[in-house]
Amino acid sequence: MFGFAHRSTFDTVKKPHHILIIDDDADVLTSARILLKQHFQKVDTSEDPTKLNQLLSRNSIDLVLLDMNFRKGRNDGAEGLYWLKHILELSPDTQVVLMTAYGEVELAVKAIKEGAFDFVLKPWTNEKLLATLDNALQLAKQKKKVAKLQTNNKQWEESAGLRIEDLQSRSAKMQAVLETLRKVSATDANILLLGENGTGKSALALSIHRLSKRQNESFVSVDLGAISPSLFESELFGHKKGSFTDAHEDKVGRFETAQEGTLFLDEIGNLDLSLQSKLLHVLQSKELRRVGENQNRPVDVRLVCATNSPIHQWVDEKRFRQDLLYRINTVEITVPPLRERVEDIPFLARNFFDRFRKKYQKEKLGLSLQAIDALCEYSWPGNVRELEHSMERAVILSNEKEVGPEDLQLRGGGQDKPQGLNLEEMEKHLVNEALDKHRGNISKAAKDLGLTRAALYRRMEKYGF
Repeated sequence: MFGFAHRSTFDTVKKPHHILIIDDDADVLTSARILLKQHFQKVDTSEDPTKLNQLLSRNSIDLVLLDMNFRKGRNDGAEGLYWLKHILELSPDTQVVLMTAYGEVELAVKAIKEGAFDFVLKPWTNEKLLATLDNALQLAKQKKKVAKLQTNNKQWEESAGLRIEDLQSRSAKMQAVLETLRKVSATDANILLLGENGTGKSALALSIHRLSKRQNESFVSVDLGAISPSLFESELFGHKKGSFTDAHEDKVGRFETAQEGTLFLDEIGNLDLSLQSKLLHVLQSKELRRVGENQNRPVDVRLVCATNSPIHQWVDEKRFRQDLLYRINTVEITVPPLRERVEDIPFLARNFFDRFRKKYQKEKLGLSLQAIDALCEYSWPGNVRELEHSMERAVILSNEKEVGPEDLQLRGGGQDKPQGLNLEEMEKHLVNEALDKHRGNISKAAKDLGLTRAALYRRMEKYGF
């Protein structure tokens, strides 16, 4: 009756998909299950479509092969259309392929308009059935990839502050950075971005991806400073179900998620020495092994890394592996702080200001020339990110028609720098500058000032920080 299960020339390597077959004919279920189990990792069957709720809620099913009629004597396809709608409401990402008799083709075409991928006629041929399922699964994969890319890129533009269209500059230093970036983006060279916090390294990483030949693949970001050492391997390389206490299911790591795309490792300077060797091994071998697995998986990613740490100094101090540095900095780009590219402040400020005027529906709000002057005089310890937050705050809090210098609420920086030689005032200013520079990190600020942590704490208490 059906093209029975023999090894097809189609593809005998099992694909990592879960297929569900729903039909009230036991012979159909048996034939389809035996065939499909040769080609897909998991195949389930059921004669009762009312079990769909249970099956779809408990499993991640990629495709349902669905009969159009379930009760004897019925051939109007109404049941198939009902259950098709039910599947798509319950699990929108699941593909549906219908099984139908020759006389029900018109109904099957209607079902495609309702959201089914395609239909196959009974009795089917193995090649036709497998090709139809494969096409449905490929389409689902592409849809997921497009949706994921759109979501990732949108999230990154929002979190990075600086957008791709903001990557213009009147500063000679920044123009040199952008020129280098354009040259290297088209290659597959690993890039290391250096610079202070808030200078726009995240936005530059995204722009490198967008200008590369991998632009249609995934851009995956990892903040290494936010991952605990115990979860490093699981997060980056993935794990197998049951490999440790909380491994309740298989997990794909960030490297595999970024396969054929770009992997951005932010704050790589924070990586412990013991973990640096594990990362280096993957970069050298271009293979990874999930936690709890014995098999190696190929890795094909373009690597972009960033840090605000003095990484070359840390190599000298044996805090960062020199061989890992050589792997990640085929091209090294140092992003200048905003105080060294004052020419760009008016352009960036107006871009941020216009964005937030629209966001908060204050299109008539203006930005005074005096406010622009104040922005240019400020030292911007938080760089572009601080400028963005300052413009958002000014738009939110302003009740006037125009934002002036007093509305910016700029703290410390060049405007509060002591003009005389009063030692206490100078000390207070330097402590404030160090804390701003290192975003409140006491250890780093103390080291920069040549003080112990205890001595810095005493001065903070003295000056009311």
